[in-house]
Amino acid sequence: MSLPDEIIVIFSTAPPDKSESLAKMLIDQHSAACVNVVPVRSYYRWKGEACDEQEHLLIVKTTKEKAGEVIAAIKSQHPYEVPEIIALPVTHGYFPYLEWVRQETL
Repeated sequence: MSLPDEIIVIFSTAPPDKSESLAKMLIDQHSAACVNVVPVRSYYRWKGEACDEQEHLLIVKTTKEKAGEVIAAIKSQHPYEVPEIIALPVTHGYFPYLEWVRQETL
């Protein structure tokens, strides 16, 4: 069974007023099986300036096949010039959950 190799997690941060619409869009178009939205405080440097922002972290569970779709959807609705969008492979996990992710993104 190569199922875990098919599942990925994508992380993206967004302003709190945009996170819900981004999460619902990904679920509604079956690009993601689940999106967790977690409040975070981000410290970073942007165009030479130190920044300190309240954001929401979107934790998107999807498949490798849908990764490009998820990235394009986030970019299309995201207000940032360069949004954080990072994909990580899932190497192990509870098989029934991983299968559910796959089924929800068909």
